[in-house]
Amino acid sequence: MFDAKQVVFSGVGQSQVGRKLDRSAIDLTLDAALEAIAHAGLDIADIDGLCSYPGVRKDISPGFGPVALADVKNALGLKLSWHSAGWEGPAQAGAIVNACAAVASGLCRHVLVFRTVTEASSVTADRKASVSGTGGERISGPFQWMVPFRGYSAVNSVALYAQRHFHDYGTSRETLGEIATNNRRNAALNPKAVFTEPLIMEDYLNARMISSPLCLFDCDVPVDASTAIIVSRAEVAKDVASPIYLEAMGCALHGQDSWDNYSPDLTEMAAHDAASAMWSQTELTPADVETAQLYDGFSMLALSWIEALGFCKKGEARDFLQGGGNIARDGQLPLNTNGGQLSGGRTHGFGYFYEAILQLKGEAGERQLGRQPRVAAVANGGGPLGSCFLLRTD
Repeated sequence: MFDAKQVVFSGVGQSQVGRKLDRSAIDLTLDAALEAIAHAGLDIADIDGLCSYPGVRKDISPGFGPVALADVKNALGLKLSWHSAGWEGPAQAGAIVNACAAVASGLCRHVLVFRTVTEASSVTADRKASVSGTGGERISGPFQWMVPFRGYSAVNSVALYAQRHFHDYGTSRETLGEIATNNRRNAALNPKAVFTEPLIMEDYLNARMISSPLCLFDCDVPVDASTAIIVSRAEVAKDVASPIYLEAMGCALHGQDSWDNYSPDLTEMAAHDAASAMWSQTELTPADVETAQLYDGFSMLALSWIEALGFCKKGEARDFLQGGGNIARDGQLPLNTNGGQLSGGRTHGFGYFYEAILQLKGEAGERQLGRQPRVAAVANGGGPLGSCFLLRTD
């Protein structure tokens, strides 16, 4: 049986984050990796596990999965007893799930987990052609129903979830705007954030519509960046300063790995099942969580996680988010304290772990919460895939 008590998050690191940094993917990865190893108080020789999401995936876009495990292994001179990389997992944090399982089972002691993206600098004519369906390629699977109508982007699918939630529960654009404007305020305190200029509700409501009801500010921003996390076996991480422990985690898959909805309730995503699995593993409750770093590739995904994790009842996100006080830095649930992906940049799931661990360690600098949190929730994914985690200080 999986024993979460064997899992420690011992260090984190992150490279520069920017729109077009003119740096190679492996260069960014090594920056993040070396920082994480040093943060954990380890040497390169201590790392005996290596894991990443999604592996090399140049078929999706040139910058989506640009670094192979072998490149990192060779660059650092690692001697590995375990490694893993792959696409089909519980969203972006599938690599974190695998690393936790590996150290808990004794397959390795310290795993370097990384996620590197160079999507901002890799937007090419070839990618535009493939996404728009004008590249002449044959399309099969679920995307055959989307690409001919230029509906490949996940924003269109998430917009359908949002429309149904609006219809059933009276959710409004102002509801989503509270998430977007909150994240922008937090980003102003993050020196690595991409967007830091003020965003008020009026600006949000007047923004260009992308896929109704989602506007420009409901969508995250592609960046070049790498984030690394060291996951360690507790018994060999006794000397780590301020170790962060895994309390529980949950994963879910609906139907298949596409944005089609296989839930009988069109307002639910896999997040609800993942959250249920996570809470079944712990005696903690939503009231114990003192900060939440929730996936906001689109603002609607963060709303879905807020309800799924029980921070408010299903269908009550409008009231919970009204005015933004509950999710503010001094509110009952400080949300995405680094700006999330909406303003901080699409580090594709790993930035939430980076921020949660820094907050729990009291090392978040200017954006450190006034009351250092002891329990944090982290969530990744949306639509058909989801995974969520509870992290704690002791």
